[in-house]
Amino acid sequence: MDRRLAAILVADVVGYSRLIETDEAGTLTTLKARKTEILQPLVAKHNGRIVKFMGDGVLVEFASAVSGVQCAVDLQAAMSLANQGLVENKQIVFRMGLNLGEVVVEREDIYGDGVNVAARLEALCEPGGVYLSDNVYRQIRGKTQLLFDDLGEQSLKNIHGRCGSIE
Repeated sequence: MDRRLAAILVADVVGYSRLIETDEAGTLTTLKARKTEILQPLVAKHNGRIVKFMGDGVLVEFASAVSGVQCAVDLQAAMSLANQGLVENKQIVFRMGLNLGEVVVEREDIYGDGVNVAARLEALCEPGGVYLSDNVYRQIRGKTQLLFDDLGEQSLKNIHGRCGSIE
């Protein structure tokens, strides 16, 4: 098994099933445009790699925790801007989890505890937010102007650790 340390971002569309049920064609068209016009360029700008799209979600890998956090913040800002003027039930809103951990690499995919923690953080995250593991926070502390809320010790389905969110 090939292993490496990576900053892992997991993002998921909030209320995807509701959006699809309400307007399948419109939702898919908008989501495809957001991937092409916002997500892919920002990931590239921050030297990330889109590992895979998973239905309404995405798994992204970064070599740097700072790059991963800045990409997540920029992505949320761009998505918010793109949603301006749209009625709430048409908006594409992400929730995101970001972890720094060891991953197992198999071909172009990544697996392991590092990915699991990011996915569990994403599931806890509020719409439009970014939740960070303590590992990420310790790496970026003092290297960014962002403000953080410490969410304390969290139980993440068989995983324990501290996490926080970006204000």
